[in-house]
Amino acid sequence: MTAPTLPTASYAPFAPDASTASDATGGADRAAPAGTVDGSPGPRGGTARPGSPELLRSVFRRHAAGVAVITAESGGRPAGFTATSLNSVSAEPPLLSFTIGTGSSSWPAVRDCEYLGVHILGEHQQELAGLFARSGADRFGPGTGWAAGPHGVPLLDGVLAWLVCRVVARVPAGEHRVIIAEAVAGDPAGEGRPLLYHQGRFNALRD
Repeated sequence: MTAPTLPTASYAPFAPDASTASDATGGADRAAPAGTVDGSPGPRGGTARPGSPELLRSVFRRHAAGVAVITAESGGRPAGFTATSLNSVSAEPPLLSFTIGTGSSSWPAVRDCEYLGVHILGEHQQELAGLFARSGADRFGPGTGWAAGPHGVPLLDGVLAWLVCRVVARVPAGEHRVIIAEAVAGDPAGEGRPLLYHQGRFNALRD
């Protein structure tokens, strides 16, 4: 099954740092002038394109990312969304990060919560990933298995792994926020193989 494309509210990768380019004589690397494109041929004869939102989206469509669902409790009600921007930040202390758009329906819950849940989805959970990515869906309806976990955080059934995390920072980044959170509890022992997001669709891992 092919699930819908993730909304921009839950998918906001950052562009890599600007790389340096060698001069024609093979001397020391030099950075391209600010605000310009080097113009030299890229790998396999490609041509460098100016930085733009479409360029960033096009590049990251080639990047296979794991799929997670972030959950939080807001006013006694669960909230959550699908994210492909999850990253490990630090082992000591155990920090992770993800991004969320301030226009997302889940943003008020993430903005106001002290603790949230992070769930790593398996390849058997494409429908769940699509549900939590779909605007206006009843994400915690009768078809979704979940229960309140530590600190009252909504935890989903059947995932490969989950964490309950304490939010330590919400960093502005354009129309998004980078959420940095510290793991305080979790379980990595779920069974199955990971679900991936690539070229605008959910995919299974292939050996």
